[in-house]
Formats: sequence, C-alpha cells, structure tokens
Amino acid sequence: MSFRFPSAVPSTLPISLALGTLGTLSLLYIYTRPSTSSSTLSPSSSPLPNPPNSIPSPVDTLLPYLTPEERSALPYPPDIFPGARDVESPYGKLRVYEWGPEEGRKVLLVHGISTPCLSLGGIAEGLVEGGARVMLVDLWGRGYSATPLLPHDPRLYTTALLIAITSSPLSWTGTANPFSLVGYSLGGGICAAFTASFPALVSSLILIAPAGLVRAHRFSTFKRLTYALPDWILEPTVKRHLQNGPAAATAVKPKGPTGAEAKEEAAGFDGVVLSTSRPGVTVKDAVAWQVAAHHGFAKSFISSVRHGPISGQHADWRRIGARLTAQNGAEGADAELAAQVGLQGGKVLVICGKSDPVIDYGELVEDATEVLQGNVRFETCEAGHEVPITRSKEVVEYIWDFWGGEARGKMGS
Repeated sequence: MSFRFPSAVPSTLPISLALGTLGTLSLLYIYTRPSTSSSTLSPSSSPLPNPPNSIPSPVDTLLPYLTPEERSALPYPPDIFPGARDVESPYGKLRVYEWGPEEGRKVLLVHGISTPCLSLGGIAEGLVEGGARVMLVDLWGRGYSATPLLPHDPRLYTTALLIAITSSPLSWTGTANPFSLVGYSLGGGICAAFTASFPALVSSLILIAPAGLVRAHRFSTFKRLTYALPDWILEPTVKRHLQNGPAAATAVKPKGPTGAEAKEEAAGFDGVVLSTSRPGVTVKDAVAWQVAAHHGFAKSFISSVRHGPISGQHADWRRIGARLTAQNGAEGADAELAAQVGLQGGKVLVICGKSDPVIDYGELVEDATEVLQGNVRFETCEAGHEVPITRSKEVVEYIWDFWGGEARGKMGS
C-alpha cells in the first residue's frame, strides 16, 4: 500500500557518521556474506520445495494445511472477493479476482507496496455496484502471489498486469475492448508505466496518491542504504519493523519540519480497517500476516524499494502527456487515431489525500502538471495516505464523474 520502510539510520545522522556506518556495514558484508550458490536464492524456512525461479505464496505453503474454518479466520481470507483464481506463470502463481457484470466497463485496480489487494476492495465493490466489471490482483510477493527472484521493476509489474488480463474468460485487450486502470501509491507508478507502454489497451487512467514522481530529497536514509546492502542483512530488519505495521518504518521522509504530525497520522493509518466485510482486519494486521505467512514478502518489499516505480518515472509520464496533447489538438481523422493511444476525456485523473504525509500534494501537482503537459485533473479528499480505504465512496464518485457520469453499467471506452 504505502511505500514505508524502517529508518535503520536516523535521517538526521551527520553525513560523516552515516558514511562511516555504511563503510562498516559494507566490510561486514564482504567478510560474512554467504556463498553465492543457487541454494541461497530460496529461504530454507519454506515448508515446501521452492521452484528455481520463485518463492511460493501461502497458496502453496499455508492454505493446503488449513481447514475451511481456519482459512476463513485468516486476516486475509482467500475467498474474500468473488472470482478468485491462481494463474500459473513462468514467474510463479499470481492471485487474481474478477467479478461484476460481463457487459460493464472493465476496470483493473492495482494496490500499493505494503498490503495486498484488500486495500482497494472498497473501491472495487463500489464500482461493481455502479455496473462495472472489476479485476483485482495481488502484486508479486503480496497476499497470495508468488515472489519471482527478479528485480521488482516496472517491467516485472507490467508483466503481472498482462498475465492478469489475459487470464480472464472475457476479452480485456484490443482497441475494441480497452480497460480502465486505477492505481494506488506504488500501483499508481505501475499503472503509469503500463499506460506508457500499452496506450491502446487503456481507456482511462486514474491515479490515487501515486508514486512515480517522488522527489529525491524525500528519500529516507534507509531507502538509500537498500542500494548498498544485500537482502540477507536487510530482510530481518524489514520483517521486524513491519510486524508492527508499515508506519513503524518509512522509505519516504514524512513531510513537515519535524515530521511529528506526519508520524502520528501514519500510526493512525496502521489502524485503518481494510475491508467492510472484515471489520476486524486492519492495515497493520494484514502486513503482519504477510510477514509471518509469506516467505517472499520481505524480499519483494525490498526489491520494490530498489527497483519499483517510486521515483524517476518522468519519461513515462511525459510519453502519456505528449499523447494526450496530440489527442486534444487533433481534428478529423487524426482525432480518431490519436484517441486510440489517448485516454477518455484527454486527461489523467489524480486523487490525493489533503494530509498525506507520504505523497506531498503540492509537489505532485507541480510535477504531474509539467510532465503531463497540463492534461490532468486533480481531486482531493480529507484524508491521509489511506484515502482509497477510508474515502472509498468519495473516490468512486470522483471516478464516475470523471467518466462523464455515464450510465452505470454502460461499457466505457
């Protein structure tokens, strides 16, 4: 969900001391690193043999050993949404949910870095009530999806979306069947990267508190250290901190001179209920469950910090902006061609929480307006980074309004 990680070294640490600490840790790594044989790729704690290219999810390591009652009692029950399927792929199994009227507007929702797709359940259910056909996917290493032993960069995440849509019994591809993309936090960066590469597949792009353009001065010291230290050093720290919820750690420094207010808001974020159908399950519960039950979660988490589309994605956003400018300026036959690689309404919709300590609204407005060449509409809610969870109904209304208030259930394009 939010991309927060442990501050192993305080952000106020003097540069000389930080460099000295980094040097000491680097020497420790050199003299104590394990063998680089292939046996180190898979965690020995997994109760089942791991395939050579991925770490299996709880679908294989936990669910087969639970009774139906025990499965139902999990913080993330495997049947919490309709239309569940586990899609086999070269990267491991991918968990997908799909439901809603078959003739409805197709919408693919992509969650953030910490929690599984539970975080977007309220929006998905609201869109289905309006007549849409929705698809949710657990990103690699979250929930019930495996962890590929590859960099978790936009290419790998784009592949997850392609696997999800092509596994549907309905057509989600081609100019006659474009779908809408809704991305939250890290998922926003993923959706922008997907749209930049496959514009003809996407009819509408909605970004909620999106990553992708986070400025470098917002990076925490820990995030910088992830580029220098190996997983075997980082994973125990990540697991220990995330057991207490994502607010116990941060990869993006909370905004504000002291960050005290932002940290308080982040702590409140941990207690947010993820699903109305499971009122006892909070963000903190879901993250702690993943740490305990998914042997690849920490590895995917760290890899997403290093390689995921959190920042520096300006080129992809500019490609989208340039296409929208061409679409909005085209006439006649050219307009029809431009619309095929453009977006409905000629704009991107961005929705943010006014008090979000992770995504700075002012910086995002400035940067997104520039790279998208002004082809963007901004909306805000009275919320923090948990905006799609606590304000799901308001977010759904913004989305339907952005689509022109079309008759609910009508196929969008």
